[in-house]
Amino acid sequence: MKTGLREANVVTAAPGEERSPALALVNTRRLTAGGEDDDLAGPADAAGWLGLPALDAGDLRRVTDLRAAVRELLTALAEDREPSAAAVETVNAAARADAAAPQLVWPRREWRSTRPGSLDEALAALARDAIDVVTGELGALVRPCEAHGCVRFFLREHARRRWCSTTCGDRVRAARHQRLVVERRG
Repeated sequence: MKTGLREANVVTAAPGEERSPALALVNTRRLTAGGEDDDLAGPADAAGWLGLPALDAGDLRRVTDLRAAVRELLTALAEDREPSAAAVETVNAAARADAAAPQLVWPRREWRSTRPGSLDEALAALARDAIDVVTGELGALVRPCEAHGCVRFFLREHARRRWCSTTCGDRVRAARHQRLVVERRG
């Protein structure tokens, strides 16, 4: 799974993405000056991000539904409120979908295994990671970026950190400086 924010061909991962694939999943969608940027815009994008050979539109919907559910869990955690029941059920269903052992299926007289490398396996791993984050010690570190217009999350491991990236921090500081300049001109 890939992590990071693409700006001017430079990838900047939010703090904690390397420790939590679920956090990285949520951060595949972000808002920019030009609008929404989505690393999972199409089935090929999602397949590449997950490291799977190919996905279809239905598979993409499953991935983006899980991303929305995990985002709701992290938002609820950061806001100290109860997440929606639908988000909890989506994450739980994804976590349950992958059996602990490979399962044989026989569609149209062709034997195949549902593991390894299946979409169910990938989504279950992401869902289980999300469950571990919100119920474990990393949960206390989850924060939304404080930069206006940023929808990314990060793990706050330093008390003074408020932004998901130096880009967001620079943007906030530049806006603050611009406000001061305008106020001084009166």
